[in-house]
Amino acid sequence: MSIQVTTTVKDTTKLERIGAHSHISGLGISDALDASASSTCGLIGQEKARKAMGLVHKLIQQGKIGGRAILLAGPPSTGKTALAMALAQQLGQDIPFCSLSATEVFSLEISKTEALTQAIRRSMGVRIDEEQEVMEGEVVEIQIDTHAGATGGKTGRLTLCTTDMETIYDLGTKMIERITQERITAGDVIRIDKASGKVSKLGRSVSRSRDYDAMASSTKFVTCPEGELQKRTNVTHTVSLHEIDVINSRQQGFMALFAGDTGEISETIRDQINSKVAEWRAEGRATLVPGVLFVDEAHMLDMDCFSFLNRALESELCPIVILATNRGQSNIRGTNYISPHGIPLDLLDRLLIIPTTPYSQEELKQILQVRCTEEQVEMTEHALELLSRIASESSLRYAIHMIMTSSLVAKKQKSPKVDLAHIERCHKLFYDVQRSTKYIMEYQNQFMFHEIDQEETKDSAAKSSVAVASSEDKMEE
Repeated sequence: MSIQVTTTVKDTTKLERIGAHSHISGLGISDALDASASSTCGLIGQEKARKAMGLVHKLIQQGKIGGRAILLAGPPSTGKTALAMALAQQLGQDIPFCSLSATEVFSLEISKTEALTQAIRRSMGVRIDEEQEVMEGEVVEIQIDTHAGATGGKTGRLTLCTTDMETIYDLGTKMIERITQERITAGDVIRIDKASGKVSKLGRSVSRSRDYDAMASSTKFVTCPEGELQKRTNVTHTVSLHEIDVINSRQQGFMALFAGDTGEISETIRDQINSKVAEWRAEGRATLVPGVLFVDEAHMLDMDCFSFLNRALESELCPIVILATNRGQSNIRGTNYISPHGIPLDLLDRLLIIPTTPYSQEELKQILQVRCTEEQVEMTEHALELLSRIASESSLRYAIHMIMTSSLVAKKQKSPKVDLAHIERCHKLFYDVQRSTKYIMEYQNQFMFHEIDQEETKDSAAKSSVAVASSEDKMEE
């Protein structure tokens, strides 16, 4: 069986979306496993957990983590997902990272074991080295002519040069389309794959750096290539095992990757791909790249999934599995057995458990400062202090949501910075859990369905009102 591997690389402008963990760039751990005090990596606090993840990073680099997995256990909003993202960033950009919630495994379209298998193989990368014949040079001139008439065909000429030579090439219709799509202009350094005709822009020539007064911040300047225009070069591609599975299991090939409907993949195809990858490794053409599979809310998995993971961890083609949970003693889903973290004991024996602790108020303030920088929101010191107090009394996620909402209120009032009045305005408009619970419990007797007795309602309402009153008193202070 001939295994197909198709990779598509396109140099496009990066779409910068601000996500919940987009500010994280690494663990912030030195070689001596010291957690840096600065927030250049995006992580704040959790020094013990970061040191533990630093040890895990060293184990992964040395290849000594086989048959093991990581369990991040801690209360909500203590940075469990952030630690998994930081480990993936620390391992490198080419390391596959697959994140899913445990409930995503349960689907009517594919079985639970198939969903877990696809997630595991999506997290395993194969780095393939191959030699290609390419043409590299600086574009001196592009001339495109459009013929008059009904056909309206196009012809063109491309002048490429290196430090040693200069050559003129005739362009066909397809090459003109590719050059137009990549927006190639004179002064760009390009690479043309002779086998596929693919055109890649390597950057802007250093000799043309002063052609314009304004340059984009993402503009990359490179030197003009030396020697011959045509040369052989080694190209490295990193693809996941799941992508190879999909390409070889469907008639439409790699188009199934974009459709998303991959369905169940037969075990025969996977076995053939595994044997082919083993053959490439023996020849030195490919290397395995273990990635990171992060499963959030791991206590929502059932016994079938846990048994499958127990066996999958013993396989050679298994990534680094990181589970996260916020449960203590809990029932294993679908059974009456109570187990720590809702995970069977035989799987717990394989896990390296890393605890996460709640943040202090000073750490909450630093996290909110980092999020303000990420979301490009300017906030006064008093407003940031109030927001950190709100985070300690309610939740960190609630305070993070208030950053952008208060920024919109400030923009509406044409204020350059977010101040106390803007935070208080949003605090009155958007309720946290405590105030929302108090509001609903005052009116729940009017609802058709409620499961709390009136005496319990009065007691809980009194407690919540005391908590809300104390928080309002602190805000007034």
